[in-house]
Amino acid sequence: MHEYTSTARVWGLTCPGLPEEVSRARRWTRDILGSSPLAEDAELIASELSANAILHTASGRPTGSFHLALAVSSQVIALSVTDGGGAGGTAPKVEHPDEEAVHGRGLGMVSALAHRVVVRNSDGAHTVTAELFTSPRPGPRPGEHPC
Repeated sequence: MHEYTSTARVWGLTCPGLPEEVSRARRWTRDILGSSPLAEDAELIASELSANAILHTASGRPTGSFHLALAVSSQVIALSVTDGGGAGGTAPKVEHPDEEAVHGRGLGMVSALAHRVVVRNSDGAHTVTAELFTSPRPGPRPGEHPC
């Protein structure tokens, strides 16, 4: 394969920051992934990350929005949600709420489903990317050290 050839496909969707858009993000993810064995996990991740953007950032304000990106290759499904920022500069993080807490479990659930979760900050906005590997990733070869 040529070094500049990619078999990954990428989709994007920008949604108004309204609660009903969370179900739209979920359907959009399901429609793209179809019968993939990872579709249900990806749907739940899309739902959680979209809801977090609306609840915890400027995405949920009257003129707010959030953006989803979905990249699919033979090795990985990567789902990213970029919020509208404005959360006082606090980056999303996994919390450990007590049993009676109403919020605080979403990103922990995403971390449990995904093989890797990456949070990037840019100009006050946050992009959370969850990666689902389509097959187990091999460990380091004998004599190699993981980075």
